[in-house]
Amino acid sequence: MSVRRIFNITSAFGLMVLFVIAVMAQNDVPRQTVAVAYPLDELINVKFRGTTLLPRLKGEAKVKRSGRRGTRVELSVEDLPRASELGGVYTTYVLWAISPEGQVDNLGEIKRSGSTFIDSKIDVTTNLQTFALIVTAEPHFLMKVPSRMVVLENLPPTRPGTAQIETASVKYIGNSSDYFRSPGVPEIADRDYRETPVSVLGARQSIALARFAGGDQDATDELKQAQDDLAAAEMAWRTKQPNADVDVLARKATSSGAHAEEMATARRAARLRREEIRRRDDALRTAERSTASANERIEQLTTDLAKETRARELAERDASLASDQLRDLRVEVARLRDELAGVRTEGDAAKLKLARFEGERQAEDARHDTERRDQERRTSEATLKQSLGQFGTVKETARGFQLILGDSIWSGARANTLTAAAATKLEPLAALLASNPDYQIQIEAFSDSKGDEVSLQQFTQDRARALADRFQAAGIDSARIQASGMGPSNPIAPNTTVSGRTRNRRIEITFIPASRSSASSNQ
Repeated sequence: MSVRRIFNITSAFGLMVLFVIAVMAQNDVPRQTVAVAYPLDELINVKFRGTTLLPRLKGEAKVKRSGRRGTRVELSVEDLPRASELGGVYTTYVLWAISPEGQVDNLGEIKRSGSTFIDSKIDVTTNLQTFALIVTAEPHFLMKVPSRMVVLENLPPTRPGTAQIETASVKYIGNSSDYFRSPGVPEIADRDYRETPVSVLGARQSIALARFAGGDQDATDELKQAQDDLAAAEMAWRTKQPNADVDVLARKATSSGAHAEEMATARRAARLRREEIRRRDDALRTAERSTASANERIEQLTTDLAKETRARELAERDASLASDQLRDLRVEVARLRDELAGVRTEGDAAKLKLARFEGERQAEDARHDTERRDQERRTSEATLKQSLGQFGTVKETARGFQLILGDSIWSGARANTLTAAAATKLEPLAALLASNPDYQIQIEAFSDSKGDEVSLQQFTQDRARALADRFQAAGIDSARIQASGMGPSNPIAPNTTVSGRTRNRRIEITFIPASRSSASSNQ
């Protein structure tokens, strides 16, 4: 056995020991880190430190808040190992922003490739202004809540220049799902981590999470769709199709798996709620029968009491002749009075219980009203989609529905100014968006792969911001808009042809219902 192999085995064993110790240390214990209130239009350098999981890990971020455009974060990480070294359920890393109020924003996946330590970078934006930055290991890149596997966290800036920096404390526990604790969850083989693309591993984990959430019972169609998408990605990888095509298919499978998990969780909660309502209705009927029986008993006792009272009155007339009988009747009357008082108490308790059940029934009626309003929202959403069809292609995504605008709206292949025709066409689109305030608007600009990655990233960011500024000028609230430059990521066509590059230079506008956005923030 070579010295290098012995070193690798020793290093792996040491990481495993550190992992066990770190898990025991972090389990259910709140972590505390520092949130930074970033000043407007100031570039702040933020250092990162590794946690007890990876104490030697380093990172640095450049953060700049630009008013309506949000806060931009450029993060670079050195010596980033495979996520699998922290546990068999983890496949990738995700950068999170956490506000002091507990709002969580998934800023994006930190990608790495191969089996060696490499440097990784990510350039994203967030609407938050005061937040802490952490990096966690995750099963896939679309997780709604960060896991407890925190590998990096920001430090307060030590040299902010002329900027006045304020900090706040942020407490964080992390995802408490039993999926991360259950011994029945199978770990991914080390060989799969070495040979399988990270995007495919993440897709597998998204489907495993969906099944763990009950997808086999409560989201069979959605789970079947996710499994079909994963099979397509697996086939593309095994037939050695281009990595970009495999990545697109795998990310589609991940999105389908996350959707199946969400639907399974919602439907299971609804099913349990219906069962609880049935139990309450049964209890209510039992209480009603008990109340009726108690009323009959009270009437009977009242009748008996009246008879005894009459008997006592007759007996008092003959007191001299039936003193012993009168004494016995008095004792019996006292007993009946006590019993009558007990029955009345039971009747009052039954009335209170009936009133409580009536209140619960009214709450259920309110829930039905909410469902009716949701149906009306879906009808309005269908009308909006039909109206959007005249501007471009409309399709469904896991986050909401999406409008895709082609490269023809721009004055050139590398321009970020609109053509005159496109500017005129976008005016009714902006008016349509302004008249539908119940949706968050996420603008993502993509490019082809011709050029260096940094330039393409900045180019797409400029396009996204130009379109966002156009919408804001038309009266759309800036808080509803998030603009992101995606660079050459997620191509939808090969970049080897002119037509393929033209298709990849596109704008994807995602409409996220405000109710779904609020639910995601509260999780």
